[in-house]
Amino acid sequence: MSIAEKFLTMEYGPAPEDPTEAQTWLARHSHRFGHFINGSWQAPATGEYFETIDPSNGEKLASIAQGSSADIGVAIQAAHSAFPKWRALTPHARARYLYALARLVQKHSRLLAVLETMDNGKPIRESRDIDIPLVARHFYYHAGWAQLLEQEFPEYEPCGVVGQIIPWNFPLLMAAWKIAPALATGNTVVLKPAEFTPLTALAFAELCQEAGLPAGVVNIVTGDGSTGEALVKHSDVDKIAFTGSTEVGRAIRRATAATPKRLSLELGGKSPFVIFDDADLDSAVEGLVDGIWFNQGQVCCAGSRLLMQESIAEPLIGKIRERMSTLRIGAPLDKAIDIGAIVARVQLERIQRLVGQGIEEGATCWQPEIVLPSRGFYYPPTLLSNVHPTSIVAQQEIFGPVLAAMTFRTPREAVELANNTVYGLAACVWSENINVALDVAAKLKAGVVWVNCTNLFDASCGFGGYRESGFGREGGREGLLEYLQPSWFKNAPKLPATQTPAPAGGESDASTPAVDRTVKLYIGGKQARPDSGYSMEVRSSDGHLLGEASLGNRKDIRNAVEAARKAEAWARATAHNRAQVLYYCAENLSQRRDDVVRRLSAAVGAKQAAAEFDLGIERIFSYAAWADKFDGAVHNPPFRNIAIAMNEPLGTMGVICPTEAPLLGFLSLVLPMIAMGNTVIAVPSETYPLITGDLYQLFDTSDVPGGVVNIVTGYASQLLKVLAEHDDVDAVWSFGDEANAAAAKAMSVGNLKQVWTNEGRAIDWFNPKLAEGRWFLEHATQIKNIWIPYGE
Repeated sequence: MSIAEKFLTMEYGPAPEDPTEAQTWLARHSHRFGHFINGSWQAPATGEYFETIDPSNGEKLASIAQGSSADIGVAIQAAHSAFPKWRALTPHARARYLYALARLVQKHSRLLAVLETMDNGKPIRESRDIDIPLVARHFYYHAGWAQLLEQEFPEYEPCGVVGQIIPWNFPLLMAAWKIAPALATGNTVVLKPAEFTPLTALAFAELCQEAGLPAGVVNIVTGDGSTGEALVKHSDVDKIAFTGSTEVGRAIRRATAATPKRLSLELGGKSPFVIFDDADLDSAVEGLVDGIWFNQGQVCCAGSRLLMQESIAEPLIGKIRERMSTLRIGAPLDKAIDIGAIVARVQLERIQRLVGQGIEEGATCWQPEIVLPSRGFYYPPTLLSNVHPTSIVAQQEIFGPVLAAMTFRTPREAVELANNTVYGLAACVWSENINVALDVAAKLKAGVVWVNCTNLFDASCGFGGYRESGFGREGGREGLLEYLQPSWFKNAPKLPATQTPAPAGGESDASTPAVDRTVKLYIGGKQARPDSGYSMEVRSSDGHLLGEASLGNRKDIRNAVEAARKAEAWARATAHNRAQVLYYCAENLSQRRDDVVRRLSAAVGAKQAAAEFDLGIERIFSYAAWADKFDGAVHNPPFRNIAIAMNEPLGTMGVICPTEAPLLGFLSLVLPMIAMGNTVIAVPSETYPLITGDLYQLFDTSDVPGGVVNIVTGYASQLLKVLAEHDDVDAVWSFGDEANAAAAKAMSVGNLKQVWTNEGRAIDWFNPKLAEGRWFLEHATQIKNIWIPYGE
């Protein structure tokens, strides 16, 4: 082709990146890597290795050590030994190490980018211009947090030894997301990189050596799923941070349920890409290219569900097809290509199978006429239209360059379609009407919403999901909290195991309420008889019969959940209005002091009853004060964007209240929930569930809307099971013994609801430093980051 012809066609020619430095690095290691443990390279205990290959051509890159439980044990011991000294370093000293790692990432950026592309198959432009700069950014950002840690988190301490498991789609970036905050907060790390893409994590191990990081602070053990399983199950790991599939996330939740391990999960997604008829369609199409064909669609937050307003569907589809025809697919080291290789044959086959199922269910498949390379694992950009909302391609994560398109008519329908998924990781909204965009963004069940932009990330902005996309956040202040815990909590004494009380004989006391005074359930703002028709005896510590409480069951919990769901308008009430309602609660409760204290004294004694009541009034005041002061933040990432971090209620929450403080324990847990806009199903203390009678009189007279607080009395272990397994309950708090804590976590795996427990530890409910404040509010909310661009 002549120069004139090339000028007319303006076609891109090949622009290959030179892989020599990466190949030299591999050769220097003889194309074989052991584990990085205690600051040095170690051969696998079993002597087993597996191959990592270049997905663009199927050729072997290196042999990688297969980690065993023995290797994991050695790594954890190294991290455990290194923890005291690393934790004891001054904040400035840890900040210096993180700063050194950031500088070394920049120094070796080209090597890391090329290695990432060779091992993963993503285009070199993405590795070079997005992934590696963000890796450096995370270490810079968290170096700053390390410096400020004691000032900003004075009463917190690190978790200890952290096990981290990362996926193959952003290998080094995911490692940075996890290692940087863990080190900044004083933890030590055992990292298990993905089996398909271990090379950049191993290259990072060399940077740790070059930075002089103390031995054992960062340990990297490679291997398959069995290696990760050994890490999760090891008893000396204090926290697990996992990014990967929802299926594996469920298995990890189940495996850690009976332990006090902290857990954060960043799981799958089926993110909606919502385009309204007033959007700049050309910009939206470019955003869509980044949203679904970035990294071959192998992105947990990929905009894989296109929701377009019906009036623009036809012209928009035409623009999308035209743009798809210009996408270039080929060798990922070519700087002129848009789409690289799928990471492995098994993933390619999964994409092919799911697309085939979608077509069988009625979807229309369109692919541009692109010639795929003859070697390696490639799949063309794919548009599926006429997709039904229940189709497999609209519900399951494909994790490939496949877009499923659907239409809507109104903003309300758009929100319903967008939220019609078990996931809730991310979403995009495109509209020139900022009122529409922000209104819809606030209603989407997603941890991140991009307005008129897509796939923007920064270390200062938290990232994570709702629902079956996991819980916890990575990045920002909220990401730091995943690696910290209150200093007093880990060493708090254990509560004794509780047993379901059996009916016992005893005489009633003339000073106690009449035996036939039975407290009913409180559901939807009304007293309700239990479905079972039975009641439970309530006795004092010396066996005297104090009264009876309704024995709630599964049907009663279901009714309470339904009532709580109907009251979700409480979340839309202004924080000021919620505060007023809580102040009114304090006013009304204070007028009942003599009666409430007298009745409560029969169960816990006069001194404790008086203390519970007086501190209860203070606690109501405290959460009324917090209601309009637990604000979000506005982040300023290094782009022409702001990111609004909003504290949102979790939704419908269940809570098992502590037995030891019937009134104060109830108020200490239920109040932060409703102050933040949640609705609640509360199971009160088994010691004195008769307190329910005083509480529903309080809520009835204090303008608390019906259904915001629902109270179901009964045996905690039985009602906890129903709450934890209920798919319409968004979160569960359980404050009882160790068995109840383990049960809450184990039984919540169905919809991976957020679970917070005391891990069977005693909390001094009479100490406001331990029993109220931010720690409780942080567990009653989840943060949504809404990204908004500005400027021309």
